[in-house]
Amino acid sequence: MEFQVKVLLISFAVTVVISMVVIPILKKLKIGQIERDDGPKSHLKKQGTPTMGGIIIILSLIAICVGLYFYYTKIRIEPEIAKNILPMLFVSIGFGLIGFIDDFKKLVLKNTKGLKPASKMFGLLIISVAYTLFLTMVLKTGTDIYIPFVKTYITMPLWLYIPFAILVMLSATNAINLTDGIDGLSSSVTTIILTALTVIAIIFDVKEVTIFGSALAGICLGFLLFNLYPAKIMMGDTGSLLLGGAVAGMALYLKIPLLLLIIAIVPIIETISVILQVLHFKRTGNRLFKMAPLHHHFELSGWKENKIVRTFSFITLIACIIGVMVI
Repeated sequence: MEFQVKVLLISFAVTVVISMVVIPILKKLKIGQIERDDGPKSHLKKQGTPTMGGIIIILSLIAICVGLYFYYTKIRIEPEIAKNILPMLFVSIGFGLIGFIDDFKKLVLKNTKGLKPASKMFGLLIISVAYTLFLTMVLKTGTDIYIPFVKTYITMPLWLYIPFAILVMLSATNAINLTDGIDGLSSSVTTIILTALTVIAIIFDVKEVTIFGSALAGICLGFLLFNLYPAKIMMGDTGSLLLGGAVAGMALYLKIPLLLLIIAIVPIIETISVILQVLHFKRTGNRLFKMAPLHHHFELSGWKENKIVRTFSFITLIACIIGVMVI
């Protein structure tokens, strides 16, 4: 446990330093937030705030994982742990790179539409398939899924497990992406979810997930220093897709994807609000919410950004405590 805390603190410090270097560069390059005219009017003042801050998370994660790989292969001599950290690193960075391409097209090439939805989904699908096949065919982690509350495993046939795992990855990534809409919301909620997954990894004694989760939680905390209201940096799709990939990757590695239905309740509700809004509008021509995702509805109802972040984070914390208790 002492080592995990050290990893978290070092990751936090590294992220703070990288943030202090990257944020001025993004400002100088004028890579700033573009706000929608039909969005909350309070967001117009965010126009120009440096975004694509997920680059900070990518750089920090690579730096820490390289350090951990060296530590476990050259000092502690536990090469299995070093090797097993890499799939979670690659899936996280892979999803982040899809987000980076989208952000780059929007913010640097000034293509307001960014990456075409079909192209983005295809990229995420390729990475999801690769990670799922790596887990099952190379690491041979099996196809068992842990059932919360019942506290038992069921073994899924491979032909069913692979599409199920891919669906989990695509759903989790897009859900966390939708949660990114106000200062500090996605990073706060995801940090709590990552912490819960890390605690579960400690309970299950899965060292590679424990170390990876500790590192990413520390990175998120460091990023939060600059992302909380009023944000000095936005994470963009680069960050939100990376974090979604990391959450899904860790959950699948631990064989607890069903637990995401509990601990990731906020991103799930955000996603459902968007689906309901679209369906209701198509059927009636009226809006069910003032604006979707749900956090924008509360904003337009008069809630301050800090209140929304606090409330959604508290809900996530309670859900994560329940999630850990039913393991």
